[in-house]
Amino acid sequence: MNSAIDRSYIEQLVRTAIRSSQLPSKANGSTTTQSTSSSHTPPGWVNGEPNLRVSISARHCHLTDEHVEILFGRGAVLEPDKDLYQDGFYAAKQTVMVVGPRKRMLPNVRVLGPTRPASQVELALTDSISLGIDAPIRHSGDIDGTPGCVLVGPAGTVQLNQGVIRAARHVHMNDADAKYYGVENGDMMQLRIASPSCSVTFEDVLVRADSAAKLEVHIDTDEGNACNLDSATEVLLKKSGCKCQDH
Repeated sequence: MNSAIDRSYIEQLVRTAIRSSQLPSKANGSTTTQSTSSSHTPPGWVNGEPNLRVSISARHCHLTDEHVEILFGRGAVLEPDKDLYQDGFYAAKQTVMVVGPRKRMLPNVRVLGPTRPASQVELALTDSISLGIDAPIRHSGDIDGTPGCVLVGPAGTVQLNQGVIRAARHVHMNDADAKYYGVENGDMMQLRIASPSCSVTFEDVLVRADSAAKLEVHIDTDEGNACNLDSATEVLLKKSGCKCQDH
């Protein structure tokens, strides 16, 4: 962090967090090319084709087991509140306050589960500006050398020396999806969002492929607002540099 935050101020934040009710917030919003589902493999496919979903990943954080106990009390565990589209992942009931330099803060930042080996905060550019943190664009988990922050929960605080990032846009997909689009894990794709008077093409969408994933693009709040995702009329995904017909 660029400047230290005094202990008395952090203690005041903890007391405020204990008194305050933690208001619910959306972990993510999404739009999809189809609304039906299928019980057949591959995961997420409908009528023999991938069912592309584009989701807005709002600001959130991932925590270690140790940090969950520090922030929410001895013996605390994450309590699932809402399942996310990817199986096994969820928005927890718990939220934290994220504090940046010069005592700037974001309250009620949703915790996503399950826990991870390293705690991490994912923000949009607007969020990082608001906090006064120069958060770099990184792929999730790549936090070496990134800025830190203070996390405040109802039971305590955690000083992160690193872990604040702007998550690079990416697409989750399974092996069948990857074959359909002609891509492999680590490739880059292009996403076009068509909406009234606000169509946008996003480059450098990282492919994150594994056998169990469902086809889903993650963009942040700023990107979702820029393309007016809620009013999208068409969503097209293709391999970067591909001259073939859009899927």
